[in-house]
Amino acid sequence: MTPTNLIRGAAALSLGLASLASQAAAFGSNLIVNGDAEAGVSGWTAYAGTDLFQSVDYGSNWVLPTQPGPVDRGAKMFAGESSAFSAGSQTVDVSALTASFASGKTAFDLNGYLGGWTSQGDNAQLMVSFIDAASADISYVILGPVTPADRGNQTGLLFRQISGFVPVGTAQIKFDLSMERLNSNDNDGYADNLAFVINTPAVPEPSTYGLMALGLGLLAYRRRKA
Repeated sequence: MTPTNLIRGAAALSLGLASLASQAAAFGSNLIVNGDAEAGVSGWTAYAGTDLFQSVDYGSNWVLPTQPGPVDRGAKMFAGESSAFSAGSQTVDVSALTASFASGKTAFDLNGYLGGWTSQGDNAQLMVSFIDAASADISYVILGPVTPADRGNQTGLLFRQISGFVPVGTAQIKFDLSMERLNSNDNDGYADNLAFVINTPAVPEPSTYGLMALGLGLLAYRRRKA
């Protein structure tokens, strides 16, 4: 089974519980709770039968503070447990913003640091699922993985980013973070500084409103002339 299928399968197990553990959303703020591991694994929920990843200190056992990673990193980052697959999720309720998504032009930005250990293939992925009011999956995007080749076979985390538009009808957004072990006894999939932000919808400039009013006025005049 591919890493994508693993995380999709694990996510499906908890999709029905999404509305039970959701927090409210707001434009312009990071919707991922504890995306930097500074609060341990608070905010993340494990799947039944699957280990939750762990929050570890930057240091010689994982990634040194001097190795590639966030410039503004804190003391901690996420790493897999010793099992072959570690994962957890959290869900945000965006139903109050659904009307703003109706145009299909409300943009989002997903970014974070993902990585691993030396030449080992262990990796991390962050999947974002867009869910409608009936708890049906609309679509998803996946951040990562970062491969050993991407890292030059060096230990560390690299920045990754995806931008797009929130699908029409989205009522919930679910975040699934997973680490996969491919080598050795430790699961060295790493992640830190994860963020998902829905941008505030653009508001037309005052001059735009003036042009709109002028257009409506011309249209009414033409109708009277006709």
